[in-house]
Amino acid sequence: MTLRDKTAIVGIGMTDYTRNSGRTVEALALEAAKAAVADAGLKTADIDGLVTYGLGDTISTNVLATDLGLARVRHYADYNAGGNMAAGVVTHAAMAVASGMADCVLVYRALNGASGMRYGGEAFAEMLSRTSVHSDAEGQFLAPLGITMPAQEFALMCQRHMIRYGTTHEQLGTVATICRENAQANPQAQMHGRPMSLDDYLDAPWIAEPFRIYDCCLMTDGACALIVTGAERARDLARAPAYVMAGVTGAGPANRGLMWGNYWDDHASSYAAHIKDDLYAMAGVGPADIDLAQLYDCFSYSVIAQLEDYGFCAKGEGGPFVEAGGIRLDGEIPVNTGGGLLSEGYIHGLNGVVELVGQLRGDGGGRQVAGAEIGMATAGGASPNGGAVILRN
Repeated sequence: MTLRDKTAIVGIGMTDYTRNSGRTVEALALEAAKAAVADAGLKTADIDGLVTYGLGDTISTNVLATDLGLARVRHYADYNAGGNMAAGVVTHAAMAVASGMADCVLVYRALNGASGMRYGGEAFAEMLSRTSVHSDAEGQFLAPLGITMPAQEFALMCQRHMIRYGTTHEQLGTVATICRENAQANPQAQMHGRPMSLDDYLDAPWIAEPFRIYDCCLMTDGACALIVTGAERARDLARAPAYVMAGVTGAGPANRGLMWGNYWDDHASSYAAHIKDDLYAMAGVGPADIDLAQLYDCFSYSVIAQLEDYGFCAKGEGGPFVEAGGIRLDGEIPVNTGGGLLSEGYIHGLNGVVELVGQLRGDGGGRQVAGAEIGMATAGGASPNGGAVILRN
């Protein structure tokens, strides 16, 4: 079975992205959901499926279904997962619609990631080890050494890439500054109105070498949502649909560990190298056909790793590709046009899919990619597992 062009995203919605929402996660989720329904020209009663994900920091589908007043839910899924499922939940919704399990599926992510529970730190690491898919034994070896947050774990992978391929701090900084530049044309972005130069980046304090503070994704309160329905129905709704050409989740071998594959031979590689062939085959396109990409940028290095492993440039050439302007709005493959997780907001990656839909509609304003017809949104960063969707207008 292939998903190609059987379903479409027909509505998107979001809250403000802030450092302190002053609201419950439930209220944020409800606002984003209602906005997506209205954007599609639907009624809440049309929703018969819900899919979400989180790590003890969100609200469940049964709560949101009750808030929406749904009389019946035909299909639901609550993933105990982080950013590696930001594209997977869209793929799940598309599969549910394509298989007839539901007609109209709401996908959402909501969290108070700045003012509420924050990812990282000893308490959060302990919670994950006891309650979630992160209950791997490695924590007992990392925590005593002070490695308790993703920035430290991804920093080690980035160091490996720098040693092997010569990737530089300036190249990491170029990723961060381009994302910040794009955010200046996005009123929704948390960093809108706060430009940043490469000198600003290089002067910033260290978090976990080689990462400075601007290499790390934002802490954000907010929510976003989207609606997936069948392709035939999509043609008659209020907004231009973004058709789902492909969706894949996957991992490499010996995929054990929080943020890396502990038993991988090469920690300068990522999940993308293992899923790209299936993804492109399902979509019937290749890297050269992709007009823009929303690459999961939990850290600046993740953009470089994914550029290589999705085939936008050769392995080891991600840094020079970025430095030469390859990911700018007028570059070979515009990346993170709304600012990404580094400068728009950290809604655990689902906001990248929302931004992609807006671009394919032509709603990007000052950050619009000219002639955008096919785009990709990814999840997982430089980690050993993740996913991606390819959409077209």
